[in-house]
Amino acid sequence: MFRVPPNVRFEVDNVEEDWTYHQPFDYIHCRMMGNAIRDWPRLNRQCFEHTKSGGWVEFIDLDLTWTSPDGSLTDSHSSKRFNNEFIKASREANIESCPGLYLEGWMKDAGFANVKAEKFIWPVGTWPKDKHLIMEGLEGFTYALFTRQLGMSKAEVEVICANIRKEMKDPKMHAMFHLHVAYGQKPEA
Repeated sequence: MFRVPPNVRFEVDNVEEDWTYHQPFDYIHCRMMGNAIRDWPRLNRQCFEHTKSGGWVEFIDLDLTWTSPDGSLTDSHSSKRFNNEFIKASREANIESCPGLYLEGWMKDAGFANVKAEKFIWPVGTWPKDKHLIMEGLEGFTYALFTRQLGMSKAEVEVICANIRKEMKDPKMHAMFHLHVAYGQKPEA
């Protein structure tokens, strides 16, 4: 049985609505919210407003642009075409699917100090030595966007996902994207 310490309280809310918290937070952590947030600068401002002086905020998110260090992922691959369409459809829906690129700037613009940013490689497919880095959940983040925004049928999306899975099993294709971590501190009052 899991026990929650007495000084911990979980609150479920929509981060894109006006925040109504009555006490500021010591620490706010926001992870993997790409394609869920429509107004990232506003989210950063609300984090800043609801963090205690001296408190910290951390964002972890992606730049979903697939690339390869050796040119093995090309525009002729279904995976690359899918990736380009995914990012395009997201942006047409007014959603930034590559927020990792902008986290540091948004935090600074919101007023955070001591902002640090790091970038990590996130391999896609079977080529990395660390097999825990293989991408999962392709359909989960594809169906809604491709059927609603691009007007594709479920069958069309299934074909795209099957082609991508086939390409991802090729150990000669070294696809990857970047994971970004940015954190900063609200200045002392």
